[in-house]
Amino acid sequence: MNKRNFLKSVGLGSLAVMQPTIPALSASAKTLSQPAKKTARHRVWINPDEKDTVAELQQRYAAYKKAGIGDIFFEADSEKHFRAAKENGIMAHRWIWTMNRGEKELLAAHPEWYAKNRKGESCATHPPYVAYYRWLCPSKPEVVNYLKEQAEAVLSKDYVDGLHLDYVRYCDVVLPVNLWSNYGIDQSSELPQYDFCYCETCREKYKEKKGVDPLDMEHPDQIPSWRRFRYERITNVVTNLAQVAKQHKKPITAAVFPTPDIAKRIVRQDWTNWPLDSVNPMIYHGFYKEDVNWIGEAVAEGVNGLHGKFPLYAGLYLPDFKGKMDDLEKGIRLALQNGAAGVSLFGSVNTTVLDTLKKASV
Repeated sequence: MNKRNFLKSVGLGSLAVMQPTIPALSASAKTLSQPAKKTARHRVWINPDEKDTVAELQQRYAAYKKAGIGDIFFEADSEKHFRAAKENGIMAHRWIWTMNRGEKELLAAHPEWYAKNRKGESCATHPPYVAYYRWLCPSKPEVVNYLKEQAEAVLSKDYVDGLHLDYVRYCDVVLPVNLWSNYGIDQSSELPQYDFCYCETCREKYKEKKGVDPLDMEHPDQIPSWRRFRYERITNVVTNLAQVAKQHKKPITAAVFPTPDIAKRIVRQDWTNWPLDSVNPMIYHGFYKEDVNWIGEAVAEGVNGLHGKFPLYAGLYLPDFKGKMDDLEKGIRLALQNGAAGVSLFGSVNTTVLDTLKKASV
């Protein structure tokens, strides 16, 4: 099952949420200031199917290019798909899971690399929410080196144009409100079993800076410096992976939570301060019980937070539009009008969707 298809039925505020099968050279600041109809360069997230023929891919990706899609993020390595996209003038990026890594071999070899919650439970043995939620600790040098090796392996391939990061964060300490009922939980406050990482490495590093163990604080979830510490741990991971991408002269992008505020609050992501070439906030309005207008509001917040550092592409979850192309057109227009360099689509990108994308981009 494709990870995002699982997202539709069960959900978890993330780009991809299933066993791994689960955002292009950046535009310049000058490009961002030009009219949307001249700058819109759209993107799609795809799970490549090896059963597709080369002829089918040529036809499909030619249609994508004609609709204004300039980048594809592939969640699996498929040289056939990558090369077909490139032959049609579309940049092909490899999309990888970053901190959520549940490979059996890795779990067996290095259970000590995994994050612990405020109760002292490790993701290696007590995954939160669902069985595939196995989060690595970003403070461990061994983890950072491992992820750099993974990035090196991806970027070394000549048909890979860039690296796209997913799950580059902590576990959801708070799920989007629309998902609480799925798990029978009320997350009006931060619950200890979902609050990460309190492993020995993180606690020691924080204590070196602040002189106190987070577990000795009465309300560690409310301490600003402890939150900041964790933002910085993830930022350090991104910085290291960006260095690998730079060595290969290829762009690095990321799928992130919808706004800077939400990202910090519920998954400890400080993405406006990451060294990226561009970013794809997942502005999945249905997950937050918001209407289509929220897409424009979320884009504006993200663009304002970035201050022109790099372009923002609004991630849109097609099932949230329930087949209403007028709403999809409105969402795309709102994203572009509020400063997005384009949109990034997940879902069934059929002919009707492509026609709507073209219509909304002019």
